[in-house]
Amino acid sequence: MASNDGIGKTLTVALALCIVCSVVVSTAAVVLKPEQERNKSLDMKRNILSAAGLLDESQGVEEQFARVSTKVVDLRTGEFTDAVDPARYDQRKASKDPAQSVRLAGEDDPAKIIRKEHFSLVYLVNNEQGQLDKIILPIHGYGLWSTLYGFIGLEADANTVTGIGFYEHGETAGLGGEVDNPRWKNIWPGKKVYDDGQVEIEVIKGSVDPAGASAEHQIDGLAGATLTSRGVSNLVRYWLGESGFEPFLNNLKRGEA
Repeated sequence: MASNDGIGKTLTVALALCIVCSVVVSTAAVVLKPEQERNKSLDMKRNILSAAGLLDESQGVEEQFARVSTKVVDLRTGEFTDAVDPARYDQRKASKDPAQSVRLAGEDDPAKIIRKEHFSLVYLVNNEQGQLDKIILPIHGYGLWSTLYGFIGLEADANTVTGIGFYEHGETAGLGGEVDNPRWKNIWPGKKVYDDGQVEIEVIKGSVDPAGASAEHQIDGLAGATLTSRGVSNLVRYWLGESGFEPFLNNLKRGEA
C-alpha cells in the first residue's frame, strides 16, 4: 500500500508541476507578446530605413521613421488605394488568401512566390521641401532553401538603388546567407534598375567588370551560392518589373499614382 501511495503522490506532484509550468509559460507569452510585437515593428522599421540609406544608429528608430509615409498600392493598377488599412494590413497573410491574391505559375512566377497579393504596402520619404526623396518597396522570392523577405530602396528618380536588405531567410550561413553581409549590400547603392524602360538590374555570376557596358546594372554574385544569387536576381527583377511595382513607379513619376 505504501508503494502505491508513493506512486500516487509522485504522479500528483508531477501533474501539479506540469499545470504550474503551463500557467507560467502561458502567462509569460501573454505578458511578453506586446513587447515582442513592438520589437518586431522596430526591426521592420529599421530595415526600411536601412534600405533607404537613412538609418542612423545614433538616433532612435521611431524618431527617424517619422519621416516615412506608409501607403497602399493596388498592384493590379499601379495606383494608391484606400481599400485596406495600412496599419492593419497583413501582406504576407493576404498573399496566401485566394480572395486577396492571384496564383502564379511557370514563366509568370520567376521569383517562385506562388501567389501575388492584390495590395502592397510601400514606403515614401519626402525631403524638407516636401518633395519625394526615397521610395522603399517590399520584395520577396525563393532562393536555394527558403523564401527571402526584404526591402529595396530607390531614389526619387525610381531608378537608382539606395539599398537592399533581407530581414528573413533560411539560406546557408557563409554561402547564400551572405545576403546579410554589409560588404555585399554596399555594392547595391547607386546601381540602376532600368535602361530604356527595361529592367536590367541583375546579380551576375562572378564579379562585375567596372569597365563593362552593363556595370551600372550589375551586382557581384555571392561566392559559392549560385542558386541564391539567381534567386535574388529573379525576385528583384520580378518586383521591379511590369508584374510588380513598375506600373506604380511609372505612375509615381508622372504624378498619377
